[in-house]
Amino acid sequence: MKPLNLLSIALVAALLSACGENNVSDAEQLGANPTLPEAQRGLVPTLKIAKPAGWGDHRPVVPSGYKIEAIATDLQIPRQTLILPNGDILVAEGKGGNAPKLRPKDFIAGYLKGKGTTSVKSGNRLTLLRDKDGDGTYETRSVFAENLNAPYGLALIGNQLYVANQDAVVQFDYQTGQTTASGAPRKLTDLPSMVNHHWTKAMTASPDGRFLYVGIGSNSNITENGLDVEADRARVWEIDAKTGAHRPYATGLRNPTALAILPGTDQLWAVINERDELGPRLVPDYLTSVQEGKFYGWPYSYWGQNVDTRVKPQQPDMVAAAIAPDYSLGSHKAPLGLAFSTATMGGKFTEGAFIGQHGSWNRSDPAGYNVVFVPFSNGKPAGDPIDFVTGFQGENDKTFGRPVGVTVDPKGALIVADDLSNTIWRVTPTR
Repeated sequence: MKPLNLLSIALVAALLSACGENNVSDAEQLGANPTLPEAQRGLVPTLKIAKPAGWGDHRPVVPSGYKIEAIATDLQIPRQTLILPNGDILVAEGKGGNAPKLRPKDFIAGYLKGKGTTSVKSGNRLTLLRDKDGDGTYETRSVFAENLNAPYGLALIGNQLYVANQDAVVQFDYQTGQTTASGAPRKLTDLPSMVNHHWTKAMTASPDGRFLYVGIGSNSNITENGLDVEADRARVWEIDAKTGAHRPYATGLRNPTALAILPGTDQLWAVINERDELGPRLVPDYLTSVQEGKFYGWPYSYWGQNVDTRVKPQQPDMVAAAIAPDYSLGSHKAPLGLAFSTATMGGKFTEGAFIGQHGSWNRSDPAGYNVVFVPFSNGKPAGDPIDFVTGFQGENDKTFGRPVGVTVDPKGALIVADDLSNTIWRVTPTR
């Protein structure tokens, strides 16, 4: 049998896609009470894949009063970053996942989605960037650690550096100023890694340093790979940072891709990538506080108690227990980064959350591909998202970059990882 060429696959995808678009605007899907249209079902979702293009003379766009510069290029799939105590930036580079393609639409969607990502080989490493004189130019670049397994989440507690690989949390001894690890990593605890449909393992530390919180995505869209591979998935773990002992902290979170603690509190927040194949306007991805012991619906329901009829067997008791998240970001925007602001960012970007949105692949009007700022008041989202870094897409669906992790430098900068152009961007106020 001859392999399908790209045109053949695109035609098949178009024929199998759900008909039409949900008649709901993006604006109606933002905030605490998003409009949820009727579900649409098709053999494969609507497909609109990014067309990678080099930045060339283009640059990301930031608001008036800010500037953006590339501080590192030619990386090997930068995903998340961590600001170390002396201002060094640690970059986790790599890509994981080993989920088998079990259905025809897995082959079709997987092939086309792959066309919208970088062709660079996974780094499986940590790279350290250093600005020696504080002028915003990172003159020194070194490999801090290598031969890791798709590193993603990063956290520092005292003199222990924690890395969430796709299969385990490992730790290194760390002293301020190190440019390379002093030894091999030690495993703190294994993480669920069978199949790894969603391989990213987001991580943050509690303010007192006692615990690590790790996001573990589901092994499917809505359990089509069977329930056995979903053991300990679609949840956040709380892990003892000294012993590795762990417990489920919150469940029913399909794919928690970034975690952060709201400054001045102990409250954990997350951004979640929701399910697909219900249409271009279902289901909204979201930002939410993560409430201890609560269930957020996956796979049985979405946005609280809206039943997903595709899941068999149904579980009415689980649906009844499901709580709604705090804040909708809109459908299929793929948030992968979360960082709370500080006063150093200035103006209307002082109190709130920066969110890196990787961008859609399953709606005809591309969405995401930007960094937005969600204003907060009294510890809660308060207002519509504000564009902060845009310009990642150009005409004719050309895509120059795709934002992933975002990190606020206390000295007054937002660090943005771009895993399509393999660049680290730095945004700073100009006044």
